[in-house]
Amino acid sequence: MWRVTSTSPRLDSASAQRFPVVIVGAGPAGLTLGNILRGASVDCLVLETETREFIEQRPRAGVIEEWAVRGLEKRGLARNLLDRAELHTACEFRFDGERYRFPYGELTGSHHFVYPQPLLVTDLVREYADVRGGRIRFGVRDVRLHDLDTDRPSVSYLCPDTGERQVVHCDFVAGCDGARGVSRAALPPERVRIARHDYGIGWLALLAEAPPSADCVLFGCHARGFAGQMPRSPEVTRYYLQCPPGDDPENWPHERVWAELQERLGASGVPPLTEGRLIEKRVLDMHDYVVEPMVSGRLFLAGDAAHLVAPIAAKGMNLALHDAFLLGDALVAHLTTGDDSGLAGYPEACLRRVWDYQEFSQWLSEVYHGTAAGDPFRAGTTLARLRRLFTSRAAAAAFAEQYLGTAARY
Repeated sequence: MWRVTSTSPRLDSASAQRFPVVIVGAGPAGLTLGNILRGASVDCLVLETETREFIEQRPRAGVIEEWAVRGLEKRGLARNLLDRAELHTACEFRFDGERYRFPYGELTGSHHFVYPQPLLVTDLVREYADVRGGRIRFGVRDVRLHDLDTDRPSVSYLCPDTGERQVVHCDFVAGCDGARGVSRAALPPERVRIARHDYGIGWLALLAEAPPSADCVLFGCHARGFAGQMPRSPEVTRYYLQCPPGDDPENWPHERVWAELQERLGASGVPPLTEGRLIEKRVLDMHDYVVEPMVSGRLFLAGDAAHLVAPIAAKGMNLALHDAFLLGDALVAHLTTGDDSGLAGYPEACLRRVWDYQEFSQWLSEVYHGTAAGDPFRAGTTLARLRRLFTSRAAAAAFAEQYLGTAARY
């Protein structure tokens, strides 16, 4: 349970701790931020409600854009990633019963890295806690934020070992704890705007114990609904199937899942998909939101606490890393040299890329889902948009730039 209060608890000051920065949440944003601070010899504390084992195994995204990898590399956080990640230079659309390969690497000279988020989180935890000596508490409960509008904010939590409330004084709180965390709830509603968009569709997210059936990401734009294949490893593949929002995963037994995947991703001249045991099934309702201005007093939001992009364009983890790069550099500048320019410009700098990615997600949603809308006009315009990607070099270049994230430069 997460809570926010305005006044610090009255505990013996001798029992209180102090860190320049407290980071709430140990996902990619929080751990990258912590590593940046420790790399500059700035002390910080990361608080996480889950166990280390849980966050290192939690299945999440796997596509990382090249600019994000270079940002991690610059900060000494990409050694395993560069050694182990797969490089993708093309994707494939399947529609009207045919396959169309899109070689974005040839068009741009850039590529994607495929590196499952659990592996990245494992790398970041090890670097932060075991190599750089960063402090982190797992399994904390009842986290509360205090006095965020003062120059003496604090965070308190229940210690998982003793059950006693611990207080941590700090200069800044970084809220990296996702959509349902305490950080977003701490924002005074009169000071922020939350813009939300619901697509009105669901995706059945699947993990299959089966090798990928193609060497790249597949997008099936079909009258029965969208389907996608996202390779994760030589043995495991992520699949998506468009479904009604709020659908029950139990409505999708093994046989139905594979029948729909074979149909929606089928194309002339390609072999059937390689089937395997389904090890995960969950329904994601497609929606986006953006919190503005991402800052309240001494609280700075990053990652899903500040914005959510539906997995339509595989942008969420990349935005979390972008936030962490900007916020980490800004906090280091303030705490080591007194330079406040980065903190002052943080929300605007983040939101430029956020809104760019949100717009692309909306555009891509129409490409994915328009043929299944039940509207012949939308189906026709969707197919025209798809064909243009393969007949117009200008259209292909524009798509590749947005797909790779090179349009919004960091």
